[in-house]
Amino acid sequence: MTKAGILGGGQLGRMLLQEAVNYPVDTWVLENDTECPAAHLCHHFIKGDIRSFDDVYAFGKNLDVLTIEIENVNLEALEKLESEGIKIFPNPASLKIIRDKILQKQFYQQNSIPTPEFKITNNRSELNQYESFLPAVHKLATGGYDGRGVQLLDKKDDLKLGFDQPAILEKRVDLQKEIAMLVAMNSKGETVIYPPVEMVFDKYLNQLDFQLCPAEITEKSLWKAEAIALSVVRQLQSPGFFAIELFIDREGGVLVNETAPRVHNSGHHTIEAHFCSQFDMLWRVLLNYPLGNTDAILPSVMVNIVGEPDVKGEVDYAGLEEVLQIENAFVHLYGKKETKPGRKMGHVTVISKERQE
Repeated sequence: MTKAGILGGGQLGRMLLQEAVNYPVDTWVLENDTECPAAHLCHHFIKGDIRSFDDVYAFGKNLDVLTIEIENVNLEALEKLESEGIKIFPNPASLKIIRDKILQKQFYQQNSIPTPEFKITNNRSELNQYESFLPAVHKLATGGYDGRGVQLLDKKDDLKLGFDQPAILEKRVDLQKEIAMLVAMNSKGETVIYPPVEMVFDKYLNQLDFQLCPAEITEKSLWKAEAIALSVVRQLQSPGFFAIELFIDREGGVLVNETAPRVHNSGHHTIEAHFCSQFDMLWRVLLNYPLGNTDAILPSVMVNIVGEPDVKGEVDYAGLEEVLQIENAFVHLYGKKETKPGRKMGHVTVISKERQE
């Protein structure tokens, strides 16, 4: 039986393990928190720090295959494990590019992948030189996640809000829509792509609020988005599962915002709404089975359930009974014991023949 490890035990690991029961696989999770969402669903839970070389190396050396549920892992340990024959999806070379926004942007530039114009800033004094580049978005090169490490800069006075460490200053795009394309690539280089997802963000939390699938975009924009997403994955030269977030501007131009080298919030709807979910698809890649069918069964909307503002403490799911009365709604709770403002606690997917519904 294949021994497969997941670095990180949050909700992505949890949903990945919920699909693992359908496969002949022995599952291992490395995470510091023994009460994390994935802890009780794996065959073997190892308490440890995914950012520690020693912990990651010791965890991975007796496994057959490893994957991640968050980018913030020890890369040096993964490189050593890969050199010793452990299969790692995504491979460490692609992870190195993606998890540093400076390297990620340079990768797009070098491979002629359209992305918004940008400047690299190493500190605030360098940032202050780019007043004429505003309005722009300042993004930390490393460490940002779920809206953290992103700052909107509209005018000169906003420059003081920027980061005093390596970051990307990205020109603001006159947006029509934000979409995501989900792509899987197996070890043979074969790819499948899901229908586009339209993403709507919470402007206060700067994280995904809800999404619709399929996104309503023109056929021309769809062709561009598919071609760009496939190009990103092929140029990264790594088997795995990838979510490519894209901007569609007012003229119908398509630009890459960023790439996640893993299953992603923008793919949760696939559990009920598609023949093969993103989590099932990743197992097919990890275990070297045929890639699945990405077609939608029905149109869908997915809504994130997040912690109430100003509330921190033991979780209480108010309104759960009312939601469960909706016959075409599917509730997923992540098993987190504590709620915090804006913390992702679960999601609800609604599927229907009628998009309007």
